[in-house]
Amino acid sequence: MKRYRNEVSPERVAQLEDKCVEIRKKLLNFIYRIGMGHLGGELSIVEMAVALYYEYMEYDPKDPKWEGRDRLVLSKGHCSETLFTIFSDLGMYSLDYMVERFETLDTAIFGMHSNRKYVPAIEVSAGSLGHGLPVALGLALGAREQRKQWRTFVIVGDGEIEEGTNWEAIMAAGHHRLGNLVAIIDKNGLQMTGPTATVMSIDPLDRKFEAFGWDVIEIDGNDMYSVCRALASLPPADPWVRRKPIFIISNTTKGRGVSFMEGNVKWHGGGIAKEQLDQALADIEKTRKERV
Repeated sequence: MKRYRNEVSPERVAQLEDKCVEIRKKLLNFIYRIGMGHLGGELSIVEMAVALYYEYMEYDPKDPKWEGRDRLVLSKGHCSETLFTIFSDLGMYSLDYMVERFETLDTAIFGMHSNRKYVPAIEVSAGSLGHGLPVALGLALGAREQRKQWRTFVIVGDGEIEEGTNWEAIMAAGHHRLGNLVAIIDKNGLQMTGPTATVMSIDPLDRKFEAFGWDVIEIDGNDMYSVCRALASLPPADPWVRRKPIFIISNTTKGRGVSFMEGNVKWHGGGIAKEQLDQALADIEKTRKERV
């Protein structure tokens, strides 16, 4: 049974907030052990990814290719370690298993950019930016043609949205009125070479998407209640009903929760030293909310 609903449970929001603390800690340990990641953007998408996988997507970790599942395309694929960490937390892989098979010569399964051939839970292989949204468009069209009621989500980066193929897909989705497509932009304001507004301004995103025929929701993407409220407001993905696709502007902080990473472009990519790991874990623990 689909779980689309308008109400947001404060108790469930609190549980998901605590889960974000756990995922961020596990992610930091994962990156420390493999020696390389993209922690800035990986930390900024945690609330959205946790809300989707643990609450709002129709998804069975025991059967990642279940036909009735909602699809999530992570277009900003250099942040795949966040999904790998969630898969581990859901019981699909142990952390040791992932570390031992991360970009190894003969036994590689996991990599800096995810590969659907090796990890069944990955819907679309990542690498070159700008292609996730066009592929998600195709998935949504396919669901309509097959009269399937699953939904397609796609997470893109704010630097990535500068890529031209995105805008072809944005135009096509509005034209076809793909109400079963939800695009989420992780708008953390930074990309590899500097502030997004300086490298290539993308604003005003809301008016641009509205002009292309989308409904737009803007939220604080690091506030779990705001994330849940947006996802809970989504209408059913009914293949017989043509409505505007939905675009969620998720305003986030790059490096969220770690004092020396937040808003720091140098943490777009790289490893983390042991003393930095200890400080980062302590910072993340401080974000845990006290419960009465």
